[in-house]
Order: sequence, then structure tokens, then C-alpha cells
Amino acid sequence: MPTSVRVVVIGGGVAGASIAYHLTELGERDVLLVERAELTSGSTFHSAGLVGQLRADPTLTRMNMYSVELYRRLQEGEHAPSWVECGGLRLASSPERLEEIRRQIGWARAFGLPLEEVSAAQAKEMFPLIDTDGVFGAGYLPTDGYVDPSQLCYALAALARSGGAVIHQSTRVQGIDTARGRVTGIRTDHGRVECEVVVNCGGMFAAEIGRMVDVRIPVVPMSHQYVVTDSFFERGERPLPTLRDPDLLVYYRQELDGLVMGGYERHSAPWTASAHGYDAVPADFNGRLLPEDWDRFGEITENAQVRIPALADVGVRKLINGPEAFTPDNEFCLGETEVDGFFVAAGLCAHGIAGAGGIGKVMAEWIVGGEPELDVWHMDIRRFGPHYRSASYTLKRTVENYETYYDIRYPNHERRAGRPLRTSPIFDWHTRHGAAFGEKSGWERVNYYERNAARGDESLRPQGWAGQHWSPAIGAEHVATRDTAGLFDETSFAKIEVTGPDAARLLEWVCDNVVARGPGSVTYTQALNSRGGIESDFTVTHLDDQAFRIITGTALGGRDLGWLRKQARSLGADVRIADVTGQLACIALWGPRARDILAALTPAELTNAAFPFMSSQEITVGDVPVRALRVTFVGELGWELYCPAEFGAGLWRALWEAGEAHGVVAAGYRAIESMRLEKSYRVWGSDIGPETTPYEAGLGFAVKLDKPGGFLGRDALVAQHDAGVRRRLRAVTLHDPRQVALGNEPVRMGDEIVGQVTSGGYGYSVGQSIAFAYLPVPAVAVGDAVSVEIFGRMVPGVVAADPLFDPKSSRVRTDAGEWPRTNGTFGQ
Repeated sequence: MPTSVRVVVIGGGVAGASIAYHLTELGERDVLLVERAELTSGSTFHSAGLVGQLRADPTLTRMNMYSVELYRRLQEGEHAPSWVECGGLRLASSPERLEEIRRQIGWARAFGLPLEEVSAAQAKEMFPLIDTDGVFGAGYLPTDGYVDPSQLCYALAALARSGGAVIHQSTRVQGIDTARGRVTGIRTDHGRVECEVVVNCGGMFAAEIGRMVDVRIPVVPMSHQYVVTDSFFERGERPLPTLRDPDLLVYYRQELDGLVMGGYERHSAPWTASAHGYDAVPADFNGRLLPEDWDRFGEITENAQVRIPALADVGVRKLINGPEAFTPDNEFCLGETEVDGFFVAAGLCAHGIAGAGGIGKVMAEWIVGGEPELDVWHMDIRRFGPHYRSASYTLKRTVENYETYYDIRYPNHERRAGRPLRTSPIFDWHTRHGAAFGEKSGWERVNYYERNAARGDESLRPQGWAGQHWSPAIGAEHVATRDTAGLFDETSFAKIEVTGPDAARLLEWVCDNVVARGPGSVTYTQALNSRGGIESDFTVTHLDDQAFRIITGTALGGRDLGWLRKQARSLGADVRIADVTGQLACIALWGPRARDILAALTPAELTNAAFPFMSSQEITVGDVPVRALRVTFVGELGWELYCPAEFGAGLWRALWEAGEAHGVVAAGYRAIESMRLEKSYRVWGSDIGPETTPYEAGLGFAVKLDKPGGFLGRDALVAQHDAGVRRRLRAVTLHDPRQVALGNEPVRMGDEIVGQVTSGGYGYSVGQSIAFAYLPVPAVAVGDAVSVEIFGRMVPGVVAADPLFDPKSSRVRTDAGEWPRTNGTFGQ
């Protein structure tokens, strides 16, 4: 075994083999893969092998599509993995499921996947064994299929070896060495190996490996079962398509003259997990299965016989019960951790065979180039905040996700497990006043207040899915904020403080805008990657000469914290970067009456001259010391007020009591979402991300190409600025205001798909359904007619000049004595 390499991959399953292969494809020859037992002996050898491409996440869909391309190529070569491109059927055993399939067909078209709707009769022609009683239709994707998981792993390992990688089996990692926050080597039972990069592909052992460097990896081994039946039908010329019936919780694929059949039961079985630990896997558990659990599998057996009655009389060759590593949100766990050079690719949630090709490609790009080409935020390990250090919380969330694996995910669906966990100081007040809570990153956040529903208009309920989990209170809170004032609890916003002699130098390098403008300034900016893509989007408040505070999205604190620390280490910056989210409450007061309400509580001058837009001051509000920021995310006059958490309830109470005379309304995040759409404010993770640049997103005003010292990503932006953008984020208004786009729907100009919706909703002040989409330049311009495919229906619309509401932002800059009112169309 070598004593020094650049990259060590820990784990010889399909993910580890794929990463090793793709590293060599990118020219990285100095790769060592170590496997504690034999290749495939973790979860790969007992995987069912289904490969379905279409997922709710566009990035995962693209990764799975790449996997199919790779498996096709492998099948034609020397190391064929028994890839069978038989197509895939997804049955709808309920009208709601058929609606879901129709929505997925729209997504698929945008991705270039040939998914089509077929009737129950057509599905039976493709899969004659099924009973179509209760089947309302199906989706069929001819490019889906299945593969032999072990053969796939062996093929990828063989190609990795031929590319220069070294593979050592029966080699256990006993420790990982670090120095100054980065990996320096591993210790195995065969000696020490110096290295710069370690990739943890340990599967069910991934959390154990993470603890070697004090990195929390929230993966839970879950018992997952399927049967292999005896022969009971005659094979045709073509193999049967893979078959899923999610309403019955089951899946099937052909195995010779029989079937593989499994599913996701409602009574799951975490393996080795407890409230005190979720991964106590025996050290010798390699190449082994768990005992058959027919009692728990009974639900799946009964459901399977509903769809294929012949199974009632068919024998079973074996029941496979193997542990699979699941995450709390059923998404992969990928990327670089807080320890430089320590990467993870684990928690594949029983669909790692479908994703293995894409995982290998993404991870290799990340390791070699410093960043992946795709936006993998939904799979990035940094999405798991500090609350996932709790084993009991991680277990609750993982069990819930496993047991609802096949459930329809309606928009604004809220999970229940492990709640409430993180609460603001005003949580009790919200509860007493009828708040409908949502959850984000463990935080309880007000979506809206039920008591405001009586002030709203039920006739504005969106049609179809968009009307699920909707309330008239959303519109009422929106309009009241525009008319008078809204009070919002934004305590969950992530807050990061950067202090020290090099704080300004670091932030000026990371940000595309100038942020060191002097104490009291507030700057909206992006942080970019080397391609000019938007890694982060936040405001920076300059507190004093060596101190800055970043305000970013609730779920993005860990990601942005990690990004900043990584850049600080690369610069050698003398800074301290700290997450102070839980230390501070944040209350936003927005609306035309905001200045009147705040003036009654503070001696501070609040005029435009004394307190300009995008500035910050330390003031008192009632009895509470506050850092006030004159900013907005709804397009109205107002302030975000930050105070130590212990003052939060008192601050809210003072504002509420002072505001009652002015008609203030307590409001939630759903109203914020509607107002931000009208103002064309972007949201990171949907409208913008690592694959989009500020110029494409219409955020060029925040880019300062001539700032001294430049900034990360500048070269890419200079090139794009000179050449011009090929696409731009545009607002589309739909002619039918009750039809609402939810995201990922294709946008057409004539018969051609020209874009895909990033986010959408209804604007209660403008009275229109709004969708954002990246559209080609100059082919599509403001005023052009387009259509958005919503559940199979082409809804006509037009590309609109944006923002739709208050395009000059005069309301945001309203001075004392000026009282604008909305000219909206609420209720029309």
C-alpha cells in the first residue's frame, strides 16, 4: 500500500468506486481507495438496482440522467454492468397521483426526458401482470431501467484501476489526522498514508468515520426489505419495465422469470439506532444481511398482491433485508465539510444506484476543481445545521421521511417530527394569537395567523395544488402591510459576525459589491465562485472598523459560514467568524406607517436625512437596546430591528402595542413571499445559485468590477459583461390569476421550451399570478407572449417588465409626512 497519495477514498461501494473512476477521468492519478472488507460488501451488494431518473430536484434529475448515459457506455464496453434499459412505469392509483404525474411530465420535458402519460390499458400492455382496477393512468419513461449493482461497482473499480487508482481491500481506517483545520493523512491497520483529501464513502459507517475528525454526518442505517420471487411467468422478447405504485408503497422489476418486489412500509425499522446514537453498526457487519422480518413486510406483501394478484400464489426465493443509510430529508449527503480536504458522499437513501454515476462526476469536479458544475445545495452536507448533532432529532426526522417516502409532496407541506425545536422569544405570543407555523432548519416560523383569515378573500384561493395549505390570511396580511404596517418575526434569519484585523479584506475579496463602506452602512451583495456563480446572497452591516454582521437565509447559515471560513483559510486572514443566530432576535416592521409606529418608541430621528435607506444605527425602542437596519424584503418603508434574544418578547410587545392605533397586523412568511415576488426580489436556492451569475439574475447593480483588489469570480464576470448574457431572469405574468406556477414548470414560446420556472406565486397588490424563469436573450423580450405548462395545461402569459409593484421603489424611500397607499387590486 502506498504511504503517500493525494486523494484517499474510504469505502468500496458503488459511490466510492464511481468517485475513484471519475477522479482518474479528470486526470487525478494519485488516488487510493481503501475498503474495510470487499468491494460491494456494505449496502451495494443487496441493492435492488432500479434506476429512475426523474426527481423533484432538477440537479438530482440531471445527475441520474448522466448515470444512465454512463451505464449505457459501460454496457457497450469490456466491463458491462448488466444495464437493462427497459423503461419505467409509475402508476397512479388515485386521482391525486395522476395530477402529480402530469406535473412531473412538465418537469421532464424541461429536462429533455421523454416522460409521457399513458392510460391504464396501455400500462397493462407494457406490464401484463398488473390488475388495473383502481388505476387512473400512469407515467412512462422509456429510458429508465435497472442494473446489477455489484457488477456496476466492479466495472467502475476496474476502470478506476486502469486509470491509475490503487484499490486496497481488507483495509480498515482507524483514524484520520488533521493539522490546522485540514486533512493530513489516514491511519489504517496496514499503516499510515499521507494525503491531502479524504472522501468518506462509508455508507452505514459514514457517521463513525466522520467522528474521527469531529464532523457530524447525519445518516441512519434503516432496514429495507424486498423479495425475489420464484419463476411464475414466461419472459417476452423485451423485459418488463420497472414498475412503481407509490399509492400502494411498492416497486417491482423483472428478475429472470420472476420479480423483485419491495417497498417503503409505514412502520419502519431503524437498525442499531436509539435516541442516544443512530449508527452503532457492528465492526464485523460486512457482506451480511439482517434477519427476515415477515411481520413488518406484511403490509408491502398485501399491497403488492392488490396490483399483481398472481403474487398470492407465487413462492419466494428469498427475502432480502439489508441496512441502507438514509438522511433526515431523503437527499444525498455530499460535499466538503468544515475540515478542509474532508469530503463525504454518503446517505444514498436506497437510490444510490440511480445516482452513482452523477455522484462520482459531481464529487470528482468538487475535489479537483474546488466546486461542482451543478448546484448541489439540496445534497450539500452543509444544509444540516447544529440541531442535527442530536441523535434523537436526527432519528425522528429520518424515520418520518422513510415512512412517507412515497407520499405526495404538496407545496408548503410541513413536516411534523421533532417539533417544536428551535423557537424565537416571541413563540408563545404567536401561539396564543393563532399562528400557523412552518419549520425551516429546525426553527418554528410563522406562515400566517389564522385569525387574519376573516379579513381575506377565499375567492382568491389558487386552483389545484397551489391551493393546498393556503389561507385567505396570506392575502390579508400582504395587503395590510402595504396599506398600514406589518410586524414580522425574523429571528430565524442566520446571523454571522466577521471580526478581526482582516475582516474587511476578507469580505471585500468574497463579495462582488463594496461592503467596507464605513460603520453604519448596510450593503446587499453576492459571494461568487470562480465561474461567477452565486454561492451566497446576503446583506453585510458594517458595525465598526473591524466588525461586520452578515444576515442570510434561515437554512443557509451553515453553508455561508463554511464558505467564509474556507475563503479565510485560503487567504490566511486574521479573522474570527462566528454564528450568532441564537443570540439575537430580529423583528421587522414594514409598511407606510412603520415610521409613525417606531417614532412613538424611540428618540432617534427617523427621517430620510437622519436615517437613510440601507443604513444602520444603534437606537433604543421602548426599553430595548436595538441595532436597527433600514432595509426591506417586501418593498415597503421599514426597519429590521435586532436585539439580544432575552429582549425579543419585550421588543415585540412594545411594537405591537404602539402599532395597534395605526392598524398594524402581525404577519408571516407567506405574505413576505408574495410581496417579494411583486418586487422581483430573488431567493437563493430557487431563483439564483451557483449556476447563475448576477448579470443573468438582474443583479448587476450589486457588482463593482472596478473595486480595488478585485473579488473572487471577477474574471468570469468581466468576460460575461463584455460578451453579454445569453439568458436573463424574467418575470412572467399569467393571464389566469388563479393558475399558479410552483417551480420547475416549462415555459414555452410557441411550441418551443425556452425556460423553466424558478419560483412563482400570486401578487395580491398587482392582482396577478407571477412566475420567474431564465429566458434566452435576445430571443425572448419583455412583451412577448409565452405559456407555462401547469399540470399538463398550457397557461398563456406574457413576459413583463419588472418589478411589477412600485418599479421606482419610491415607497421604500418614503420620507416623514408622506403616506402612500397601495393602488392594488385585492379582491378583484
